[in-house]
Amino acid sequence: MNSSARQRRLIAAALTAMAVAVTATACSSGAGSADTKGAGSGTYTVWDPYPQFDKTSAWAKLLDGCGTEAGVKIKRTAFDTSDLPNKTLLAAQQDNSPDVLIVDNPVVSTLAEAGVLTTTDDNELDTSKVNPNLLAAGQSGGKTYGTPIGANTLALYYNKAVLKDAGVDIASVKDWKSLTAALAKVKKAGKKGITFSAIGTEEGSFQFLPWFWGSGAQLTALDSDQAVSALSLWKNWLDKGYAPNSVINNTQTTSWQEFASGDYAFAENGTWQLAGAEKAGFEYGVLPIPASGGGNAAAPTGGEFVTIPVQEDTGRYPTTQKLATCLTNSDNLYDTDTTLSYVAPTSEVQDKQVAANAELKPWVDAVKAAKGRTSDDLGTKYPKISEQMWKAVQSALSGSESPKDALATAQSAAQ
Repeated sequence: MNSSARQRRLIAAALTAMAVAVTATACSSGAGSADTKGAGSGTYTVWDPYPQFDKTSAWAKLLDGCGTEAGVKIKRTAFDTSDLPNKTLLAAQQDNSPDVLIVDNPVVSTLAEAGVLTTTDDNELDTSKVNPNLLAAGQSGGKTYGTPIGANTLALYYNKAVLKDAGVDIASVKDWKSLTAALAKVKKAGKKGITFSAIGTEEGSFQFLPWFWGSGAQLTALDSDQAVSALSLWKNWLDKGYAPNSVINNTQTTSWQEFASGDYAFAENGTWQLAGAEKAGFEYGVLPIPASGGGNAAAPTGGEFVTIPVQEDTGRYPTTQKLATCLTNSDNLYDTDTTLSYVAPTSEVQDKQVAANAELKPWVDAVKAAKGRTSDDLGTKYPKISEQMWKAVQSALSGSESPKDALATAQSAAQ
């Protein structure tokens, strides 16, 4: 690829990256500085989206340990998740990419299509043990651009006391019909049903996707009958008072705060709220989000990929591959994913996690059914589709349009 063509691709990718508003999954915000690559072959740069971890953290020590194992020093820079994509594209334009880049999974396809990342065929990263549904989030055009360091997703937290008082046996909640019946009992008992985030951002799409996919709908057909049934489910819950009108403006954080009040039976949220659940002051459980006709719905995957950017000096790749392999080997994945409240991307480490903490079993089940937002080779098409999806959700829940009309408008705009 000539340099002018690559520059055009990088600029186009920068515009796409700005459109991908990353969901607030597990990473807290913070700031980083785009330090240049250390001079000399003995220093390798790593960029990550974990500013909450300082140089004394287990994560930073793991990076240093992998560097020692590879015989090099590590120069680490941590960025806020939302800043990292554009910082990466700018560095690529300047031929100053980091050696190892850890980036949120929906951004991988954007960077890949811009020519920023090497493929696993080129860099020889071993992805053979990774769950295929998780690896798909880092695939574009039939090629794989990295390996997941961990995953999180969405499930239903439930308040055991609220359900008991309403006479609801959680074992009976297996599909949409039985879930709606449980919400009706909860309301009749004087408590509140379910809270979630339907805000007009990527966060709203992220929370709607399990119901959308659980209906059997596909992102290439936002106006299908299945999609309409999913949006009608949410609208029906609001109309009957099973869910509060506040969901229209709720982020995942404010939705969680509603559930933490102790008045709600259910909340849709992620693994990153486990610490908050322990502090909530009431007994809770976790249930994978049910699909329309039963079974577990596919929820979207959060979490990051370890990738290897393109370097002008190709002699750096063998050492970089050693670093990436060290970060994602089974022993290190277990410790890292415990720190990040992630489910591991391999069955081997998932089993180890459940053996150590049986409460992770529903989350492992949810992750095994999960799906990348850019999977199905959607790649950089996803941000536009997602924007139309959240607009349709907002329009339907506010009563501006029927679910059918809102999704028809969305499909037309997304094409």
